[in-house]
Amino acid sequence: MCGIVGYIGKRDVAPLLLEGLQRLEYRGYDSAGIVISSPKAAALKMVKAKGRVRELEARIPKRFAGTTGIAHTRWATHGAPSDANAHPHLDASGKVAVVHNGIIDNASELRARLTADGVEFLSDTDTEVLTHLIARSQAEKLEERVREAVRLIEGTYGIAVLHADFPDRIVVARNGSPVVLGIGEKEMFVASDVAALVSHTRQVVTLDDGEMATLKADDFRTYTTEGSTTSSTPTTVEWEAESYDMGGHDTYMHKEISEQAEAVDRVLRGRIDDRFSTVHLGGLNLDARDARGVRRVKILGCGTSYHAGQIGAQLIEELARIPADAEPASEFRYRNPVVDPDTLYVAVSQSGETYDVLAAVQELKRKGARVLGVVNVVGSAIARETDGGVYVHAGPEVCVVSTKCFTNTVVSFALLALHLGRIRDLSVADGKRIIAGLRKLPAQISEILDSESDIEKLAAEYADAKSMMFIGRVRGYPVAREASLKLKEVSYIHAEAYPASELKHGPLALIEPAMPTVAIVPDDDLLEKNRAALEEIKARDGRILAVAHQEQPKADHTIVVPKNEDELDPILMGIPLQLLAYHTALALGRDIDKPRNLAKSVTVE
Repeated sequence: MCGIVGYIGKRDVAPLLLEGLQRLEYRGYDSAGIVISSPKAAALKMVKAKGRVRELEARIPKRFAGTTGIAHTRWATHGAPSDANAHPHLDASGKVAVVHNGIIDNASELRARLTADGVEFLSDTDTEVLTHLIARSQAEKLEERVREAVRLIEGTYGIAVLHADFPDRIVVARNGSPVVLGIGEKEMFVASDVAALVSHTRQVVTLDDGEMATLKADDFRTYTTEGSTTSSTPTTVEWEAESYDMGGHDTYMHKEISEQAEAVDRVLRGRIDDRFSTVHLGGLNLDARDARGVRRVKILGCGTSYHAGQIGAQLIEELARIPADAEPASEFRYRNPVVDPDTLYVAVSQSGETYDVLAAVQELKRKGARVLGVVNVVGSAIARETDGGVYVHAGPEVCVVSTKCFTNTVVSFALLALHLGRIRDLSVADGKRIIAGLRKLPAQISEILDSESDIEKLAAEYADAKSMMFIGRVRGYPVAREASLKLKEVSYIHAEAYPASELKHGPLALIEPAMPTVAIVPDDDLLEKNRAALEEIKARDGRILAVAHQEQPKADHTIVVPKNEDELDPILMGIPLQLLAYHTALALGRDIDKPRNLAKSVTVE
């Protein structure tokens, strides 16, 4: 969940590393640090600072020149945010520097052993263990020293290592945490995310787990932690540097909400097959015979991806008539699940690197399951390790809270459900109906976004709430869960989501004027049931904000959204609630793109 960036070449390295850290700050922002070397320098030079990258930049002296360096922006796991706990970490001699993403599970054991041998630790981090292990190695080559160290550790890591005695190289390694090499002209880059690379090169190599690399200014090579050479061919990054800029918006969250009509159009483009009233999903690697053999679908994701998976499961059940459910990947992998050969597993992750999801995929593959991926990042670990899948084509998402990627993921599930349904029992007429609904989505999303000023006024009405309830039935319940999460993440207002049918089984005890309820009320066969829930709330003096296809008489306020097909309505009903969370956070003065205690890509357990 932290950000790594490194460079080796002929340019002054500090400005390059600071720029890279600023692009990666959404991955962690409680401290940052930079260490540099040059062929003429006898020792490494380092600067670290608690806080944002701007605090680090303010501390860098004017004379801080070098042509090789690594840097890091941190999301704390071991040790509170502080100057001492910031990365990079140096050994006692000041010759070895390490930056690390991930968690070393046996750090306490290794720390005790090193302390007994006389090593003095300067931080509370697990990472410092790696620094001392590398420094104490007697191997002739830096690569061997790093290899010896990573063989001793258990857990996850993406690391970059500098050594003053080997100023011509950076050595990197990966196990469970992303490491991407950027290939330039007589210069090389490394980062934990392509966002730090695209302004300098679009040619990249993504390391696999158990793989290492040595970067020199004019060359790179990759190999395993066991020492055997691997073959790595650079690929071209799809997005340009401008895709990672704010584009005139005040925040990335606002930019990404506003991009959703275009993003949905992109995920649909080239996939609709009008002739057979279905869609083409060429990356599934699932032929018609295999699809007809699927008896159940299990969707695994975390956070927002899990909520998208809940909507996806409903779409698959409704359109393909296959039993489907969603489960948090973080729980699935620990409950010794029964892996059924007739079950199709779907792993959902915006980054394609979410550790809990990746670990679940690896366990499923070990047990012989068929696993598909629904991810946003081409070439990510989950995309590579699954049997096939669907790219959601949302484009880069920088804000920590996910908006456009959630929407595109749900649309991707609609495509998957339509594809499976038309192979099975979904009629041509229903296929045409869903396709027509999908095609209407971009214009309807734009219509919702045009009402932003009205939603901003509503946010001001509810920003004083200390807690909020979100409710919905069946299709509306996952929308309520995701909306509740958005409000919590970005505004820090406590929020709970419940099925509307469960109100009378306990949550009604919470209803009072100070506890507003956001109700998802679509015009479907449950409309009157939902209205009955609003009656229950009003009878207890609760304030109600409804998201509906028509004004709701019992609601204090209603956000009216355009009507689509019943199955696709959840896609639209979540978007105004993204704006509600955004403007509530804005009214409260929150740091919208970097909410406290959170980071974008969760690559630790």
